[in-house]
This record gives sequence, structure tokens and C-alpha cells, in this order.
Amino acid sequence: MILDIRAATVDDADFVADVYLRSRKELVACAPLVHSDDDVRDWIRRHLIPAGDTTVAIADGLVIGLLAISTGNDCSWIDQLYLHPTWVERGIGTRLLEFAESQLPGPIRLRTFECNERARRFYEHRGFKAIAFGDGSGNEEKCPDILYEWRPGQ
Repeated sequence: MILDIRAATVDDADFVADVYLRSRKELVACAPLVHSDDDVRDWIRRHLIPAGDTTVAIADGLVIGLLAISTGNDCSWIDQLYLHPTWVERGIGTRLLEFAESQLPGPIRLRTFECNERARRFYEHRGFKAIAFGDGSGNEEKCPDILYEWRPGQ
């Protein structure tokens, strides 16, 4: 498999939305979506991709993953990292994570739902440490979450 990682364009929006929605519904079903599919597609097309710093992973000519990153005053963020469910456990998430680490100054933070055990294992195995636990009051889904942090050299 040849994997291409490149900046997302608005032309990718429908494919990015497909990956996001399938992943959220199938891999993160424990934290149901609170927005309609159409609202998610609109957000991706009008906000997520135009804001920049969204990357897609492409294999066999298909968008199979997405990564959105940002920088803050005291840390950087992985805002979104999702794979199409049929492409998990093939090293693609690791490649996207390594790409984020190469682009962002540390420390890097991200949040994942406490119930998303697969994501928790993935991040913890790659050196992210849980630094705070939320009761769900800080997210739209109202599901407990975990704040993770990675520091270079950990």
C-alpha cells in the first residue's frame, strides 16, 4: 500500500466527512453524534478545511484518514484524528500522529472520550499521558473525556 499524506482541500470535504461520520458512528458509538450528518458535512466544508491545518491520508485513491491540528499559546493540539473503520490497525493512524508530531511544537495535547478504549490504547502506546479527566460537561456529547499530553523525548 502506498500512503499519501497531503493538505486537505475543499474538494476533499465530502470524503473527509464520510471518514469522520463512519468513524464516529462505528468506532466511537459510545459517544453519539449530536449534530446531523448534513451539519457535520457543512462544518467540514465551511470551517474545518478552510481553517487550514487539516491533512488527509490517501490510499488506493481514497481518502481514508484525516488529521486536524492547531497551536495555542502554551501547547499544540491534535483537534481531529479519524480513520475510515476499514483501515484501522494498518499503521495509518501512527503515520498521521508522527506527521502531527513533526509539524507541531510540543507539548501536544488532545482529548478523547473515556469510553473510546481503542483510542486510549493507541495514544498511550505512543507516549501520550493522561493529565486530566473530564465529566463530560466540557463537550457537546456530555460524555466523560480524557486530556492527553505528549512531550518530545518522553
